[in-house]
Amino acid sequence: MSAETIPFNRPWMTGNELSNIAEAHANMHLAGDGPFTRRCHEWLKQRSGCARALLTHSCTAALEMAALLLDIQPGDEVILPSWTFVSTANAFVLRGGVPVFVDIRADTLNLDERLIAAAITPRTRVIVPVHYAGVSCDMDAIMEIARSHGLKVVEDAAQGVMAGYRGKALGSMGDLGCYSFHETKNLISGEGGALLINDPELVQRAEIIREKGTDRSRFFRGEVDKYTWQDHGSSFLPGELIAAFLWAQLQHAASITGSRLACWEYYHRRLQPLEARGLLRRPVVPEDCRHNAHMYPILLNPGADRRAALQIFRSAGVGAVFHYVPLHNSPAGLRYGRAAGALPVTCSVAERLIRLPLWIGLTQTQQDRVIETLHACLSHAPGPPPR
Repeated sequence: MSAETIPFNRPWMTGNELSNIAEAHANMHLAGDGPFTRRCHEWLKQRSGCARALLTHSCTAALEMAALLLDIQPGDEVILPSWTFVSTANAFVLRGGVPVFVDIRADTLNLDERLIAAAITPRTRVIVPVHYAGVSCDMDAIMEIARSHGLKVVEDAAQGVMAGYRGKALGSMGDLGCYSFHETKNLISGEGGALLINDPELVQRAEIIREKGTDRSRFFRGEVDKYTWQDHGSSFLPGELIAAFLWAQLQHAASITGSRLACWEYYHRRLQPLEARGLLRRPVVPEDCRHNAHMYPILLNPGADRRAALQIFRSAGVGAVFHYVPLHNSPAGLRYGRAAGALPVTCSVAERLIRLPLWIGLTQTQQDRVIETLHACLSHAPGPPPR
């Protein structure tokens, strides 16, 4: 990587990761659920208040565990946004579930809680709110809808570690919550994830599903004299080396979040004049939400040529990128799911959103260069939309 290049992401190491890995090797425990895994479990449980936290090898795996735990059957409908990563839908499609895509809010880009009720049918089983950019959905409204219709809630909080809503950790409010520790996230282990079980009645079965359908966890705790096949399941455990790496990150979670927030706030302050002139829209964080500076997405004006803007960024050596291609009009989305309406906000955002570089160690001088390049992009863009 040349000195002039500003990458979109640069994984951050605290300095304790390799010594933790060496300790795990010295412990002669490299498979899952060793001492480092237990430390991570306890940290997640204490911070979220969940009944049980279980590390998985990815957030995708956590979502797949959720679908198994909730016994999703062929034809069961799952309400979720189209503006999300494919794993949110795939986890339920693998069980025969039908994704029902609902539009997002124009401010937070989260699932629009006002549209959920109209999408519910007799086949609906689950609502999956996705906390985009670590900014919470309106969980009070979503949980009330779920309670009134007898539905389960699985929070896709892949981007939400260290973020909250009205004093509660993201991932801790639904029946289940799913985290990601992919290298692009705030706290990382290369790959990795976690399932938060907030409903105590699901804890024992979650352990069984995660352990290939056996009660092996109970055996190691001395609760049974042998372990046997109990239920369907798979191998969702990460190895102990992954947990050792992650433990170093969790120990520095507060300082990592603080550094990212400082970077996010600098962008936010410097881009306010451009928003005031109607040239772009900055991210929106409602007062009830405590975000974690997972990313800094901007929205270009309708009609702007995002492809040209991204080419300007590339030519300047700045790693700005777009985000999701909507699931509802993708080939698999059309095959396995259906849209609840036209989803105009989702379609508009998908054509206009750009994510700016944000990582620990990004200097204000580098951020200034990102902003200067953004100015060059906007000089080729149309003016504010008509009022």
